[in-house]
Amino acid sequence: MSARSDKHDRWLALALLLAVLALVYLLCVHPWWTEPMLVEQDRIAQAQARSQRVEAALRQAPQIDRELAALRARLADRPGFLPESTVELATAGLVQRLEQVVAEASPGNRSCAITNRSPMTDMVADRYARVVVQARLRCGTPELASVLYALESGAPRLFVDNLNILALRTSYLPVEAGRGSNSGGLDISFDLYGFLAPSASATAVPAQGGADAR
Repeated sequence: MSARSDKHDRWLALALLLAVLALVYLLCVHPWWTEPMLVEQDRIAQAQARSQRVEAALRQAPQIDRELAALRARLADRPGFLPESTVELATAGLVQRLEQVVAEASPGNRSCAITNRSPMTDMVADRYARVVVQARLRCGTPELASVLYALESGAPRLFVDNLNILALRTSYLPVEAGRGSNSGGLDISFDLYGFLAPSASATAVPAQGGADAR
């Protein structure tokens, strides 16, 4: 019985020793050594993953630069977008283009004149930012045809929408009233608009409607 008792005591002592060692590890070694090492290893792994992603992106940089240059070249060859970088500048450009076309169709505004032009906030969701100017003119029929053709056939691409034409019974300009060359002219209103380039559309701020663009 004594031999069995001694053997049992040794196993019990060994179990107690293992329990003490496990307790010491959990209380001292693991929180102060093992756990920080695991956290640090995780940080190292994340840093290595980020480094690999950065290296992959750097390897692709020349290809991305070539594709970006090709895209810019294609956009430069297509004069469809407005050249300005903001809605405000593009609105002023539209008004200037309108004034230029009207002046070319009727030098000195003898038979065609702008009576109103104002920017309009475009509420239509579109892929590209759309810049709109509401215009009102009083013109003769030939001058109106010339103005509309010049606006829609030039570069950059401009569009005329919501076109309304009313016939006037008397000449709209006193200087022309006695000559009869424009008696019975036209009162025309329409929306003139164009689109900003994609790089400008991303940061474009719509112009406030109702204010004169000049």
